[in-house]
Amino acid sequence: MNNPAETIFSAIVAAPFGAIGIRTEAARVRELVYLPPHFGEKDALDAVAELAAQQVGHYLLDPDFRFDLPLVDAGSTFQRKVWDAIAAIPRGTVRTYGQVAKHIGSAPRAVGQACGANWFPIIIPCHRVTAAGGLGGFSHHDDENGFHLGVKRWLLAHEGAGKGPWQQQSIFN
Repeated sequence: MNNPAETIFSAIVAAPFGAIGIRTEAARVRELVYLPPHFGEKDALDAVAELAAQQVGHYLLDPDFRFDLPLVDAGSTFQRKVWDAIAAIPRGTVRTYGQVAKHIGSAPRAVGQACGANWFPIIIPCHRVTAAGGLGGFSHHDDENGFHLGVKRWLLAHEGAGKGPWQQQSIFN
């Protein structure tokens, strides 16, 4: 391992944009984290991390792959409501924070906050939610040329999302 922070992960899977860290707890997936390229791969420490690593790998090869992982109960009732709405967005499709908010009877900013608090990105595809006039933020990061927005652009392109601001030039194209 190149980075002491890697010790908090039960597995790390290489991805075209860097890596995905997997944390497990009590035989469930606790968290997935987008990691920059300086993180090296890490073999799974337990059976759930191995299963999660395999499924993340399958998704990275096939955007139609459907996850089936035991997840830790996380989030408030409201966050879970937002995450359920996001999980229903089909691959290759985006919705705005406002559209999701209208669907669940909330406000766009609250939806954005719940997206940023998502413990299971890719599994709960918060990258499919954008701002009305642009890409929006991602994982509580909104630097237009930053790592996380580059990940969001890559994921949307990987899933075949139509034309939109996520197709702007990024370091991951």
